[in-house]
Amino acid sequence: MAPPPSVAAAHDCDDPSLRLRRADGGSSGGSSGVHGEARPQEQPQRQHEMPCYRASAPAHRRVKESPLSSDAIFRQSHAGLLNLCIVVLIAVNSRLIIENLMKYGLLIRAGFWFSARSLGDWPLLMCCLTLPIFPLAALMTEKWAQRKLIRDHVSILLHIIITATVLIYPVVVILKCESAVLSGFVLMFIASITWLKLVSFAHTNHDIRVLSQSIEKGATHGSSIDEETIKGPTTNSVVYFMLAPTLCYQPSYPRTAFVRKGWVAQQLIKCIVFTGLMGFIIEQYINPIVQNSKHPLKGNFLDAIERVLKLSVPTLYVWLCMFYCFFHLWLNILAELLRFGDREFYKDWWNARTVEEYWRMWNMPVHKWIVRHIYFPCIRNGLSKGCAILISFLVSAVFHELCIAVPCHIFKLWAFSGIMFQIPLLFLTKYLQDKFKNTMAGNMIFWFFFSIVGQPMCVLLYYHDVMNRQAQTNG
Repeated sequence: MAPPPSVAAAHDCDDPSLRLRRADGGSSGGSSGVHGEARPQEQPQRQHEMPCYRASAPAHRRVKESPLSSDAIFRQSHAGLLNLCIVVLIAVNSRLIIENLMKYGLLIRAGFWFSARSLGDWPLLMCCLTLPIFPLAALMTEKWAQRKLIRDHVSILLHIIITATVLIYPVVVILKCESAVLSGFVLMFIASITWLKLVSFAHTNHDIRVLSQSIEKGATHGSSIDEETIKGPTTNSVVYFMLAPTLCYQPSYPRTAFVRKGWVAQQLIKCIVFTGLMGFIIEQYINPIVQNSKHPLKGNFLDAIERVLKLSVPTLYVWLCMFYCFFHLWLNILAELLRFGDREFYKDWWNARTVEEYWRMWNMPVHKWIVRHIYFPCIRNGLSKGCAILISFLVSAVFHELCIAVPCHIFKLWAFSGIMFQIPLLFLTKYLQDKFKNTMAGNMIFWFFFSIVGQPMCVLLYYHDVMNRQAQTNG
């Protein structure tokens, strides 16, 4: 709707092209003087007779695009539309919450948080409590290598044994015990983090020893090396590294000046609230949907599509809450308590236009670890970029499979296949981005395959396989 004429005139009168211009002297019948200036006695009357906007003034003066056209849409502010989406999202989800409560009632169970079975998983608890032995063993190995009590190849062999044991030990304990899935997942998650940290610790200290030997021989070719970055490991540095929110070891880290205790308390409250929200969504929405579903690869195809689409929204909410709780709240809490300075735990992965951009931005600790200890070592050893990317995805797929399959006691490679399927999507979204510049087609493909199809399908596959295994065990 156009503004009232008075409003339009008020805005347009500032435009010099819309003002009534005086003709030069003599061209308007003597009504103007030299340089188009009115005589003093005629000026008030002329100003009263000349409005800022005349009917003869042009309303269209240059080429303009509509705000939602393809050339202008990304130059506009969409704050109002974002607010509309938030309002609609709240309204729709409020209706769904009321409908769900009317249909199922309140399904929250205390067993989601604490159960007799979880408290009885003492072998897993003991395994978790004994994991700090392995960083201590790695530190002793590096001390011996630093003092030249053992050769380099012996220290490498010892590190291989230590890192292999830190993964095999929890896997054996979980498979030997009929533990709760959540308990097994937590143990495998901690063991995987410990493995990644120990690999970085061994690799970095080996490189430090090589640099130190080069300095002693004078073979650094004039390159400046900061002595702070080539210090040997100490007990304090290892303990700090094992607790810090990073997977990449270095002798020292950027530190903040002090701890904001009030800020930490606020983040802890947020973490508790969003964790409760995740539990509510899982118990109230995801569990009823998967319990009323069939195996997606064995039942009716349309039924499987309906279940996947119905499951896509709550699983997306849980995943976003998990991301916010862990990568933003928990890692920042840990960084604040340890005064850890580098808090770039993620970038704006939600704007990723290709799958490659997403994997580079959504999990910065893992990305930095892969680039530092897998990708560039592969490149330095003569492997191609494509081969280095393939190896990086392979390592990621193995750990996703371990963290999910081992607690579920199911090895059907669903998680492994899901990660490796990202490789063709990587090339597809990269091709679309190169072919159609300034488009978000790759971003939409990522969201569709990752959130709408991938996660719900994995939930259904693992749920039914777990239920089938439990039925066979009980039978």
